[in-house]
Amino acid sequence: MNEHFPPFLVGPLFPTYCLMLTVGDHSPRHIRRIARTLLKEWRTEQVTDAVELALTELVTNVHRHVPDRRCQILILRQPNAIRVEVTDPSPQLPAPTPDLPLDAESGRGLILVNALTDKWGVDPVGALGKTVWFECATPMDLDDMP
Repeated sequence: MNEHFPPFLVGPLFPTYCLMLTVGDHSPRHIRRIARTLLKEWRTEQVTDAVELALTELVTNVHRHVPDRRCQILILRQPNAIRVEVTDPSPQLPAPTPDLPLDAESGRGLILVNALTDKWGVDPVGALGKTVWFECATPMDLDDMP
């Protein structure tokens, strides 16, 4: 029997994008391109720079600190924000390093994420690792959704 299913019964209310990958040297560039394309499609270009840079920092952290470099990236369009989540299997929780020397070549990523985004955090996922997430606020009208 074929029936019509209203859209709210067959999928999420808000668009999402999910990618599972092993992060390589060129992954940040490709992921920025994906994010830019999604934000344009979702008509939220005003947060593109912040999302691209913060996402690059999180993916770079996976490349540097997660032994198998695997992660899942989730980009969600919410009513008034873009939310990005990067989940990896490492139980090591990241923390900003506030007192870095001026000539330090790394360690500023989470400080940058904090400066670029409206909210961010880390959620342990039990024995499965952690999710590092951020949100960039953007006014959205539900009538504008694709």
